[in-house]
Amino acid sequence: MKAAQLPTRPEGAAPVATSRPARRRTPVPTRFLPVIATFVLFVAMFGVGSVRYEGFASGQVVANLFIDNAFLIVLAVGMTFVILTGGIDLSVGSVVALSTMVAAAGLQAGWSAPLTILAVLAMGSGFGLLMGLVIHYFEIQPFIVTLAGLFLARGLCYVISVESIPIKDDTFRSIATGVIELPGGTVITPSVVIALVVVAVAAYVLHLTRFGRTVYAVGGSESSARLMGLATARAKVGVYVISGFCSALAGLLFSFYMLSGYSLHAVGMELDAIAAVVIGGTLLSGGVGLVVGSLLGVLVLGTIQTFISFEGTLSSWWTKIAIGTLLLIFIVMQRLFVGRKA
Repeated sequence: MKAAQLPTRPEGAAPVATSRPARRRTPVPTRFLPVIATFVLFVAMFGVGSVRYEGFASGQVVANLFIDNAFLIVLAVGMTFVILTGGIDLSVGSVVALSTMVAAAGLQAGWSAPLTILAVLAMGSGFGLLMGLVIHYFEIQPFIVTLAGLFLARGLCYVISVESIPIKDDTFRSIATGVIELPGGTVITPSVVIALVVVAVAAYVLHLTRFGRTVYAVGGSESSARLMGLATARAKVGVYVISGFCSALAGLLFSFYMLSGYSLHAVGMELDAIAAVVIGGTLLSGGVGLVVGSLLGVLVLGTIQTFISFEGTLSSWWTKIAIGTLLLIFIVMQRLFVGRKA
């Protein structure tokens, strides 16, 4: 019997389509969806405020969101780096307070403004470096190490002084009272420009440098990043240096905002920074998030405060209630997002 011959495809014929189902392609990458959700929330909140309150939709109200939260924007940028690696930094609020105390005490002692600024930034960076080294090389949970840093920095504030120290330096006061005029009669402060520059630099570092790609890789899977030959140790320690630097810079901006150093400044501000980053779409488990999202998260928190201010009859504690509710909603959304990816 002759062996049965298999049918052959004629030369030049189109290949036979397989039955494998085609993947659905979403028009927007999945990693952008949390940020888009935050942006939609911000626009919706601002739209409701514009309808409810007269003058809410003015350009100066938007500018005030940046003016009143410039220091929190910088703080949230540093926190974004840390959370992207799967870590946390609870010391940032205390470092802000310590920075205001060092700045005020240094100026009171006769230091020049540039020297004071450099000393504050060096102090914050060194503080972050110390915590990063302990976290990495002693393999201690970031929560514990940064909690110790919180108490240490706050305690150092009281060592410097238990009283508020006014800032009378001409340079600091000129920066604090300076304004930059925008079209339409809107004005912003130099602190806003500094905060936006920090956001732009951070976005560049995270998305266009090897260090930034390593930060995302560590947050996704540190063991896999190590097997790929990435400098995981440098990234894990580096993010805490960046967080310490941003905390010190935020402290300087807060000094411009308050024109004083005080041990009780920025109590609980670390929680505001974490809330802004999470609401901005950065996963607490690490590996997913954008600096722009953290900026939007800060604007959402600022919009809530603006609602309270325009309403006039509500207690300021409603701000905390609203933030807590939003934070819970976004954490649940993160859980659903992670589960869908898995």
